[in-house]
Formats: sequence, C-alpha cells, structure tokens
Amino acid sequence: MAYVGTPIDTRNTFQSLQGKRFNGDGSTTDFTLDVAPGNVLDIEVFVGNVRQDPNSAYTVSGTTLSFTGAPPSGTNNIYVVHQAKSVGTIDVPAGGVAADSLATSVLTGQTDIGAAIADADLFLVDDGAGGTLRKTAASRIKTYVGDNTPSFSVKLGSNQTISNATDTKITLDTESWDTDSAFASNKFTVPSGEGGKYLFVFSARTDLAIDTQAFCYVFKNGSQILESTTGTVKPNATCTAHMTGSVIVDLAVSDYIELYIFQNSGSSQLAYANYCSLMGCKLIGV
Repeated sequence: MAYVGTPIDTRNTFQSLQGKRFNGDGSTTDFTLDVAPGNVLDIEVFVGNVRQDPNSAYTVSGTTLSFTGAPPSGTNNIYVVHQAKSVGTIDVPAGGVAADSLATSVLTGQTDIGAAIADADLFLVDDGAGGTLRKTAASRIKTYVGDNTPSFSVKLGSNQTISNATDTKITLDTESWDTDSAFASNKFTVPSGEGGKYLFVFSARTDLAIDTQAFCYVFKNGSQILESTTGTVKPNATCTAHMTGSVIVDLAVSDYIELYIFQNSGSSQLAYANYCSLMGCKLIGV
C-alpha cells in the first residue's frame, strides 16, 4: 500500500533519521556518533539486537555515546538509531523572508519612540544597488536630507527714529529664535558650510506726511537687492505706512543681510517696535 499522508522530509538534518553501526571489542565503552542527540531518549541503542535501557545502559555527551559496560566483541553488533527529533538546526536562507511573511505587528506592535528622534536612533535602509539592507543613524539621514537651517526671526524691540531722506538700518535687537547664532549686530551672516538659497520675509512700519513715501529695503553685503514701498501718500493728514515683502537670495559663506527704512516726510519719523521684523531660513531641495 502506498504511503498515505505527508512524507517525512529527509532532506534536512532537522527531521532526518540518522543511524550508526559499531564493532564491539569487549573493552571499548565510548563510541562517536555522527550527530549529537539532545539526550539519551533521542536515540535507540541496540547491542546484539537487544535494545538497551537509556536510563542505565548508556549516556550521551555531545557526539560521544558511553556504555556503562563494554559491549561484547562482534562485527556491527552495536547500532544506534536517532529518533525523528531535532538532531540539528536549519537557518533561514538569505532572502528567504518575504514581505508577506511578516505580520503588521512587527511595526505596529512596537513601542513608539515617544519623543523627538535622536541622532543615535538607527534605521534600516536598502542601499539601492544590490538590494542589501544596511543600518544608518538618524544623524546621517539628517545630514543627507538637510533641514531649513540656519533660520532666525528678529524684530525691533523699541521704537527707532528714522531720519528724513536717509537710508536707516533697523535695529533688530530682539530675537525669537536663531538656530545657528548667525544673527548679530543687526545683520544675518551666512555661517561656514551653509551657502545656498535663502528665503527672507520682512516688514516695517513708520509714519508719513502728505505727498511723501516710505521704502523698506533688503541689503546684501551693503547693497540694496529689494525694496517694498507704500507709494505716495495723498490724504490730508499724516498716516502710518506698513510695508511687507519677501525675497529668495543666493548667498555664499560670509554674505550678510540687513534691513533698512527710508522715508521722505520732511522730518524724522518713528519705526514702530514689534512691527519691524526680519525672518529668514535656508531652503532645501533647491
């Protein structure tokens, strides 16, 4: 009758049935097996076709089978049969774990970091060449991807006098933030290694008289690169001019940016605290 059911897989040592024969000589008690059984119950030992008691007739240590008494002389009169139990291990072959083999809990079941990602946190990435998984630290990813720093935001802390018909640099003396400590002495200076494209957003506020104008300028390295103007004021009394603007600038290391106001009302006017400000950040991906 044909075998019914799933055949035993004898291709792997994990399930294979092992056997070994020895010649007794009446004095030898130790014999070497090809594979190490887990314990005495993992093998059947026969001497002269008589099964031996695993509790008293022999012991095993690694691949060494030790009889408590020397078997008699004979050709192949000792034989050992391994039970169909684990007599080895099988490693998962390289590339043997597919995506469908992993439960979603491999990711969703893990404890969340619960805080900002630290520079030392590790990630697995495919190297993109030979499909090899490699580890990398968050600090390396951050270096490659970059971020929008340096960045800063500063403003005028108290009202400042703006002379008539004179370009006056705004005293931006109050910082909201300055990631690289690159804003000092009322100007932003590009730090070492941080050249690139920068976005600057600015605003200013001052008073004007009839038929006068006000301008807000962005200066690069002491020269004007952008202005924002209110146009000519035409009311019958003085009014407040509020100017805003933005600009993207290519900057090299040590280039610097400043903010100026000009007004021609005929007398000095005030630039108002908290309404005069400059914010900037380096752009990534451009």
